[in-house]
Amino acid sequence: MYIEMVDETGQVSEEILKQTQEILEFAAQKTCKENKEMAVTFVSNARSHELNLEYRDTDRPTDVISLEYKPELDIAVDEEDLLDHPELAEMLEDFDAYIGELFISVDKAREQAEEYGHSFEREMGFLAVHGFLHINGYDHYTPEEEAEMFGLQEEILTAYGLTRK
Repeated sequence: MYIEMVDETGQVSEEILKQTQEILEFAAQKTCKENKEMAVTFVSNARSHELNLEYRDTDRPTDVISLEYKPELDIAVDEEDLLDHPELAEMLEDFDAYIGELFISVDKAREQAEEYGHSFEREMGFLAVHGFLHINGYDHYTPEEEAEMFGLQEEILTAYGLTRK
């Protein structure tokens, strides 16, 4: 899995960047069938607030914003075209590889780690996995969806070694 990471805050350590890469690759092994690409940007509460207002019409900062990318192709391509034009098949595969992006508020992660009584590392891992599951189609609007998503989330975090302390 290819993950582009940007730290807009200048506060994210190499260890957290490495952990984020590893835990997302680990989560991908459990949820993705194909090689995918995504982006993670670490932001401040102020930037999170702007993004939350822009994308969710919610006037406050949040911990993680997940933007799922769903390509909508309105072109018909038959298999003969793909066989005759391998570059077209490669373009379509690349186009379909990008699954979305996450914006993780470093400020919120610090606040929540303290509030919930666990490590900053655990909270950053939790937010990365939570956002990752959202961009892979998981949600928690109904009790059934919540049970499925939160169960998988906890399974990934525990298997990776980021347990609640």
